[in-house]
Amino acid sequence: MNITKLICLTGLLAATSSAFAQSGLPDSIKVPDGHKVAMETTGVGEITYECRDKPNAAGQTEWTFVGPKAVLNDRSGKQVGTYFGPPATWQAKDGSKITGTQLAVAPSSPGNLPYQLVKANPAEGKGAMSGVSYIQRVALKGGVAPASECTVANKGKQEVVKYQADYIFWAAN
Repeated sequence: MNITKLICLTGLLAATSSAFAQSGLPDSIKVPDGHKVAMETTGVGEITYECRDKPNAAGQTEWTFVGPKAVLNDRSGKQVGTYFGPPATWQAKDGSKITGTQLAVAPSSPGNLPYQLVKANPAEGKGAMSGVSYIQRVALKGGVAPASECTVANKGKQEVVKYQADYIFWAAN
């Protein structure tokens, strides 16, 4: 195979991976045109929930999201960063990190967290997170609030739920 064919094949694969990341996703969480995939990771970790009073509902309680803690792995399974919060923070092993503002969520399959689109704030530090403009959360497994009862009697109790999700990092073309 000559170098021209190899370059064309590489370009085709890159375009396919970018297009694939958007196909089949709800419109509300699709990244706007003019962006390309900068990094694909799989987050494996846990989300903590706490039984708290429902806002504006005296005497009622509910499981409330406290925060995530996950390892970010590349497609080969090698750790490339971490995800934690609040605020939601994605940090690469090189020390660069980003936070962001949630733009949209959309239902995924039952028993799993919703899809999510986040607009990234400018990165802190130079490295893998530099230039990231959007983060998508897709390919979800678990992470929803506990099925156990949340009552006034167990208010303040925390429960940890396992989850997995792909975090796709996008940068402007």
